[in-house]
Amino acid sequence: MADPARAGGRTGRALYRLVRHPRLVALLDRLTPRSVRARTTLAACLSVAVVLAAGSAAVVLLLRASLERTVEAGAREQAQAVARLAEDGRLPAQLPLDHGSDFIQVVDANGTVVAASQNLTGHPAVAPTGHPDGRSTFNLRALGDEHHQRVTTITATTPTGPVTVHVGAALRTVDAAEDLTSAALAGLSALLLLTVGALTWRATGRALRPVEAIRAEVSAIGDRDLDRRVPEPGSEDEIARLAGTMNAMLERLEAAGVRQRRFIADASHELRSPLTVLRTQLEVALAHPDPEVRTDLVAGALEDTGRLQSLAADLLLLARLDTTDHGWPDEPVDLAELVRTTVTARGAGAVPVTVHARVAVTAPGNVLWLGRLLTNLLDNAQRHARHRVTVRLTADRASGEAVLDVANDGPPIDPADREKIFERFARLDDARSRDDGGAGLGLPIARDIAAIHGGTLTVVDAPGPTTFRTRLPVTSGPAAGRTRR
Repeated sequence: MADPARAGGRTGRALYRLVRHPRLVALLDRLTPRSVRARTTLAACLSVAVVLAAGSAAVVLLLRASLERTVEAGAREQAQAVARLAEDGRLPAQLPLDHGSDFIQVVDANGTVVAASQNLTGHPAVAPTGHPDGRSTFNLRALGDEHHQRVTTITATTPTGPVTVHVGAALRTVDAAEDLTSAALAGLSALLLLTVGALTWRATGRALRPVEAIRAEVSAIGDRDLDRRVPEPGSEDEIARLAGTMNAMLERLEAAGVRQRRFIADASHELRSPLTVLRTQLEVALAHPDPEVRTDLVAGALEDTGRLQSLAADLLLLARLDTTDHGWPDEPVDLAELVRTTVTARGAGAVPVTVHARVAVTAPGNVLWLGRLLTNLLDNAQRHARHRVTVRLTADRASGEAVLDVANDGPPIDPADREKIFERFARLDDARSRDDGGAGLGLPIARDIAAIHGGTLTVVDAPGPTTFRTRLPVTSGPAAGRTRR
């Protein structure tokens, strides 16, 4: 004999292989709706179908139970009337049928038919099957007509002994009402499902039409027409917010593209002028017969080459800053030590630099980049200062930031130009020479470095010397904000 556990295991494995069959999986994949519209409509129809099926089944069951109780009550009343006749000894051999009853049969204790309705005259005793109380529904073929019946059985005591009264009531009306109700509910359910499907399909299509318009517009936007915008619906729903977000993103992309093109144009312009001067110097040096003049020209060409090298380094640094994650630098940097080291390494310049850095402040960052930030601020300050430059490092305990001020006593900056100076290749004084004014990249690089370190670089709006203030988040701990002795 086969082991049932092994047989069950084989059956389970066979069902698993059938479910995982590639053709069945491919068929189910093809039958799965692809669009959101179709999936939404299918989900709505399935949900309504489940609810309608449950509701229809409940209605049919309740209707049948109610009708069967009514039929059974009529049959029981007639059985009780026959039982009273039997108890009184007035039971006739042929019993009349009431409306709704199929047959009546009275059987004594020996199984002999004592009385019966006309349609069962001459037939043997009918023994219903089912529950002992006679509450059963079955096909009775004794009448030559097959249909469902409810048979009610009552026992009565007569002068000649106990008898059993069987009354069968037809369920034709119940079956007909059930069939008619089921057909009506099926038709109404089908009509309701079609209505729900059509309304869901239409409503979903109307709701997704703006999404399709947005998709089509975004698909048509290329890298040279970022000025285009997606259509925004007049509603204030999620799709309208999506369109607004898309347009805001396109505005940022357009602004980034404009900045990139402007940066490329400015960089090309900045590189073209010194390259032209350098080529002219080399051509003149090559053609000039005087060795001393040639030496001077070569020295000037070397100086221009150095400026080109610095400009190229600044451009590469800007490109690296633009692609650097803002959370990248995290090594601890002693800002006070960085200030003293940077100022000392510059040596004595045309304008002296005074340092006030008595507070030990440690900030997370990149020491080389923070040194470049301070160097650029010092270059800018010494370029415009008349008599002195002051560097001051303090700790703002309220905000938990280090404050680095680089001030010079040069000409003040107009409030309208305090943001313009941080634009790349920006120069406030167009008449000054490029040798004195630089390429206009120092302050933008300094601000980008501050932003990468989670800080800010601004011009202080206050009377007195022109002050560039850098705020950087500091490392929490006892070293932050401790005064040096």
